[in-house]
Amino acid sequence: MPFTITQDRTAEPEYEARCVSGDETECGAVSGTYHAPGPVEEWQRKHTQETGHRRYRRNFGDYAVLQPPPGFAEWAWTTAGSP
Repeated sequence: MPFTITQDRTAEPEYEARCVSGDETECGAVSGTYHAPGPVEEWQRKHTQETGHRRYRRNFGDYAVLQPPPGFAEWAWTTAGSP
């Protein structure tokens, strides 16, 4: 069934970065989680200024909702329990 996948607008996305600079071990400093990319980017700039580290692993998380095509609910209801 061709469902449409959309971002759940009722839940805020999450942005975060972790410093992965280092030769043998990573720095590991973390920005914290924010609902917009701006504070994370500012944390990266500040961390780079303070440490000289320039490599980060960025993470973005959100929630997805699958929307059935029109008429799917009626079709599922009428075929429920059918062999």
